[in-house]
Amino acid sequence: MDIAAKIKYDNKIKAAVFTLLPLAVGALSAAIAGDMSKTDYIQPPFSPPAWVFPAAWTVLYLMMGFASYLVYRDCDYLLNDAMKCFFYQLFVNFSWSIVFFRFGFYTAAAVVLLALILLTAGTVYQFLKINKTAGRLMAPYLVWLLYALYLNCGVAVLNGSR
Repeated sequence: MDIAAKIKYDNKIKAAVFTLLPLAVGALSAAIAGDMSKTDYIQPPFSPPAWVFPAAWTVLYLMMGFASYLVYRDCDYLLNDAMKCFFYQLFVNFSWSIVFFRFGFYTAAAVVLLALILLTAGTVYQFLKINKTAGRLMAPYLVWLLYALYLNCGVAVLNGSR
């Protein structure tokens, strides 16, 4: 294998790893959180059917992962401010479903989600400075988080805060 082919192959592997990383983090979080299809709580108006959540999260995780690859590819070093923001928000994202579903702490989950929104806004800003496409790929995730905050707060209000 010549050098150019090896570099192209390595880039494909890196793209796949970065793209799949958020999906793996989400799957691990879901496994720890337990049965996330259980909705024995009152839901707020405009709550989607249960099947929407895994479908939406799968697409969003893949978009987030590919965005992170684009930033990684376009930077000289891995732990730049943009990637730090990305990994911080990914950790907070990992935590949210555990707080909400595993422990049922709806108000605490809303606080976690608010922190996630702020970190994600910072990530979008940092990504846009490095790669416009990466920043744009993160935008639907930020919008989804705002919707999730509405749903989370609605659950907390309608079911009593814990």
